[in-house]
Amino acid sequence: MADWGPVVIAVVLFVFLTPGLLFQLPGNGRVVEFANMRTSVISILIHAVIYFALITIFLIAIGVHITTG
Repeated sequence: MADWGPVVIAVVLFVFLTPGLLFQLPGNGRVVEFANMRTSVISILIHAVIYFALITIFLIAIGVHITTG
């Protein structure tokens, strides 16, 4: 049986936390900007830390599993 939990969680978090797609933290002119489609190095680093923290919580602490078959 295949475990699709890590794949689904990683894809959803990647789409949600892509800097500039839905939101950017920190923004270029404000703290948070929504749907501006621009990014900066500090924004990429902050989004990467948030992504790592959330994927660690979902996969290791909670243990999300989606099995098929």
